[in-house]
This record gives sequence, structure tokens and C-alpha cells, in this order.
Amino acid sequence: MLQSLKQISFLLEKTKREAASSYRVREILEQAKARAALSNVKSSSHYVQGLSLEESAILLNINIDRNPELMEELRQTALWIKEAIYGKRMVIFAPLYLSNLCAEGCLYCGYRSKNRALSRKVLSDEEIVKEVKELQRQGHRRLLMLCGDHPSYSFQDFIKGVRLVSSVITEPFGKIRRINVEIPALTVEQFKELKATDSIGTYALFQETYHRETYEKMHPYGPKSNYEYRLYTMDRALAGGIDDIGIGALFGLYDYRYEVLGLLTHAQYLDQHYHVGPHTISIPRLQPASNSKVSMCPPYPVDDKNFEKLTAILRCAVPYTGIILSTRESPEMRRILYRVGISQISAGSKTAPGAYSQKKNGHSSQFALNDTRSTSEVILELLRLNFIPSWCTACYRANRTGKNFMNIAKKGDIHNFCHPNSLLTFAEYLQDYADTSTRIEGSKIIERELNKIHIPKKKKLLQHYLQRVKNNERDLFF
Repeated sequence: MLQSLKQISFLLEKTKREAASSYRVREILEQAKARAALSNVKSSSHYVQGLSLEESAILLNINIDRNPELMEELRQTALWIKEAIYGKRMVIFAPLYLSNLCAEGCLYCGYRSKNRALSRKVLSDEEIVKEVKELQRQGHRRLLMLCGDHPSYSFQDFIKGVRLVSSVITEPFGKIRRINVEIPALTVEQFKELKATDSIGTYALFQETYHRETYEKMHPYGPKSNYEYRLYTMDRALAGGIDDIGIGALFGLYDYRYEVLGLLTHAQYLDQHYHVGPHTISIPRLQPASNSKVSMCPPYPVDDKNFEKLTAILRCAVPYTGIILSTRESPEMRRILYRVGISQISAGSKTAPGAYSQKKNGHSSQFALNDTRSTSEVILELLRLNFIPSWCTACYRANRTGKNFMNIAKKGDIHNFCHPNSLLTFAEYLQDYADTSTRIEGSKIIERELNKIHIPKKKKLLQHYLQRVKNNERDLFF
């Protein structure tokens, strides 16, 4: 993988001329659609879909100010691919920070050890339970659990927190069904222990920047300062039995074009070596953080137009992968990005330990948020934008993970599970947690989606499951 990363700058330079050709760009977009449409056709060893690094580089070099019509065609292609693979569903989750103690030196992060302005906090067991109960009362079923990297808060402390979160139940039917984790790089043995909790979905870790020189500059000290150790974390995760993995880059630290190709290089490497591409790719954009000059003045700021462009390109390049958008972005920007391929979003987020139950972030947040709306407000907006909120966790109970998930997703069959399961979890939310206006609008959408199902057996079974939800059965899935 290291050798491939060294070729990125050459590839970006090489493809500049082709990016000026409208014919070539349109040819690539047609290929992206064709490969997604052909995703149910097997080759001898894998499924043909997505874009090559060179094709992606050409799209990244499009000058969208000079060629607005090409940007519009890119938007349309990305949305078509997303809906072909995943439909209109949008997965909902919330982050849960257990500790902001940190020994790292990341120059862009409010948690870094030398930030004396930050109020440090480790949640007690009682505080963790309060946080989880508050999130359950908002309707959350899926959490992303996080912590800083510090010897005073050990891996064993985090494992204990995972088990505790899994045990919390609230009325009427509150229970966390899936825990994704985003914690510092682990050893193979630690990954085995994480897997043994039987509560973990995806393990996520961002390289932050794939550009080595920038990485070393931004991480001057601490365990995270080792570029290669972090880069090969997913290899250790897979060796330790974690078969669903998520990667990401922090946009704003270096040229966004380089970072996108870095992500795609990483994705291709994992797929080629382990036949398990990333389950998710996250695209956080640098936001202000406590006492951080880098976060206030990003070295390579990415404007909104190019952020939209890179999101659409990722959807075309890795159509089987979930693309995650956080509340770092404003409501307006989130609405734009929903239309170019986003499939998972956080809602009602807080980035400080204890902030859900205490109703405040204080001076202990990792970074600033631009979407501070409640979970219920985000969900109602999704309905009005014609999306289906989903809290589905079925794949993790039906052994559709790792290679099994990739085989289904790359054939384009995952929609056959995602669509009905999203409706079932949405029906649960409407019955248990929604306000009156959301319940009315949501019920109409479920009825509309039922009417789109033209296979009588499939429609009848989903209607049966929905009736069981009305009768207070929970956690039904296909």
C-alpha cells in the first residue's frame, strides 16, 4: 500500500488534461453507472463495479467552476448509484464519548494533551448509564463509542464501558443493538478481546491524512505519531477477527484530491488482500477545536463545492460502501450531501463526555458542531426530503458481515434487506418515540413504500412484520 500511495501525486498530475475533456468525464460517469448496474454479474473471483484510481483522479481534477454542467451530471450519477445500491434509506446513529483524556499531540484536535483550556472528564458507570438512557429516549439504536488515548483510561476501561452500554434498557423498548467503535490503534490481541465482547459492529479509525509529511507534522508526539502503525491498523483488526471496518480522512489537512485517492488506495488494498473492503468511509471536514490554530485556519481548506464533488466521487468509486456524514457540517450542507451519496448520518450529536444527560458541552468538546438540531428534528427533515430513516442492525445478527456482507453488497442485493428492515425500524421509532406530526408523515411514507413492492409474497411478509410491530413486538428483521 505504501508504494501505491507514493504514486498519487503523479496520477493527479497525469490526469489533468483528461479532466478538461467533457467527453472523457461523461464516459467515466457512464461507466460508473454501468458497473453499479452490472453488480449482480459475477466474474471468476469478484464483482465488477466502482472506478479505478485513474478514473477517480480524472473526476477529482474537474474544474467545477468552469464546467458546472459536469458537476450536475456527477451529482445525478452519484445519487443514482446510491439509490440503486441502498435505496432511499438513511442510517441514523449518535456518538458517545466515554473519556476525553488524551496523550496525543494532534495539532487540530481539542483533546490533545497540551490543551490546558480543556476540561478533562472520564464518565463513571452511573454517568454512562445516564448517557445511554438519554440516547435511547431519543430513539437511538446504534452508537459510535469513542475515547481519547491516555494511559489513565485503559483499553480494559473501554471494554468495560462497551459491556455496560450493551446492558442498558429503558422503557418502552430502549436498547442499543449495535455499537461501532472509534478508538486508538490496537494490537491483534486487543482486537480479539474487542471482538469477544459480541457487541461490536464496525471498528473505525481514520488515517486523518494519507500524506506522510503532513501526517508527521500534524502528529508531533504521542503513540499516534507512527504513520505506518496507524496505516496498517485495519490489517491487525482483520487478523483479530473484526471483519467490518471503517476508514476515513480529515479533509483540510492536505490536498483533498490526494486524500480521496488515499482513501481509495486503502479501500482497494483491503479488498485485494482480504476480500473485505471498508464497510464505511467517513468524510469529516476540519472544524474549529479548542485552542487549536490549525483547526481555525486549515492548511488546505475545502470549500463547499469541492466537498460536494469529492463526496459524489467517492460514491461513484466505491458504490458498495456506506459513506458517513457527521454533524460537523451545517444543516444546509448536510441537505446538499444527502443528494450525492451519503448513506449514514449522526443526529443529535454531542462531542463531550456527559453532554447528553447534562444538556451542555461546556469546555470538554473535541471540536465544534454545525448541526445542533435534535434527533427528532433531523428525522422529520429526512421525511420531508423523501428519505427513510433507518436504525437497522440486522446484518450483525444474520451473519451478513465482512466477506458475507461484501458479497451481497457487491451484487447489488443489499437493498433487498436494507429497505424492509429500514421500514421496520422506522415503524418502531414512530410508535415508541415520534411526536404526532412525525408519526403522521412517517406512516404515510411506510404506506407509500409498501405500495411500491410488486412481489406479493414479499409485500405480505413485510405487512405481517409491520403488524407485529404494532402489537409491540420488536427487533424483527429480514
